[in-house]
Amino acid sequence: MTAAADEPEGDGRQPLVLVTGVSGAGKTSALKALEDMGFEAIDNVPLSLLGRLVAPGGFPHPIAAGVDIRTRDFGADAFLEMIAELRARDDVDAKVLFMDCDDQVLTRRYAETRRRHPLAIDRPVADGIRQERMLLAPVRERADVVMDTSDMSLGAQKAAMEDHFAVQGEPGLPVFVVSFSYRNGVPRDADLVFDVRFLSNPHYDLDLRPLTGLDDKVGAHIAADSGFDAFFRHLTALLGPLLPRYAEEGKSYLTIAVGCTGGRHRSVYVAERLGAWLSERGEKARVRHRDLDKR
Repeated sequence: MTAAADEPEGDGRQPLVLVTGVSGAGKTSALKALEDMGFEAIDNVPLSLLGRLVAPGGFPHPIAAGVDIRTRDFGADAFLEMIAELRARDDVDAKVLFMDCDDQVLTRRYAETRRRHPLAIDRPVADGIRQERMLLAPVRERADVVMDTSDMSLGAQKAAMEDHFAVQGEPGLPVFVVSFSYRNGVPRDADLVFDVRFLSNPHYDLDLRPLTGLDDKVGAHIAADSGFDAFFRHLTALLGPLLPRYAEEGKSYLTIAVGCTGGRHRSVYVAERLGAWLSERGEKARVRHRDLDKR
């Protein structure tokens, strides 16, 4: 368990994370991860009972509640009304986590597990996915955190959960820096995307090719590029004034994606440098390398 989950919020409010999203995107795994972090996890809670979960004298721990289209009396409008009521309370800190995933990945998951989509019992899975997305679109739009599990292993998903919710209650805007490969697509949850393919590529150095942007030799190669210093200086000069503005707008978190061709050298190094710069500023920065172990 993490200290953030074991102790009550600094302002005395009851932490509540409502986990929802498209079927097959990892809601059950998310609830399990939150439970491991010290949350009291409860699945398929009827909307009419949500308010009672955080009644005075209720659970002594933070609460994670799973709510989706299978839940009795679930509806997007009713769910959003309940969220509005919970957020208006001064004794509850309610957050909505929306689990999402690429349609093709969802279809493959259903095929591998031979499960039926809850909205497509006698129809193709694709029909159920499409209908569910339409029903949940308003909920996704109002979510505090949208987590795309298309390219996530269970370990990576658990780490992402800890990044988002182990810091719950701490002041400041959480900033997530993720490196990626353009071959595998831009992260769908990215707020800001920076392309560093213009930097000198260590891939073409046979001694550096097997290494990654976490290795000093690769870092030295990239930092020696004549354009690196100016690029990084301008990048940080751009982000510096943006971060407080995002926080003032009430944004729950900020995801900065840094991409290169293979996602192993340049993007990894720049993401690490950017994460270090953010930490030096006192920001709550976490760094993840989405494609580092992919070939």
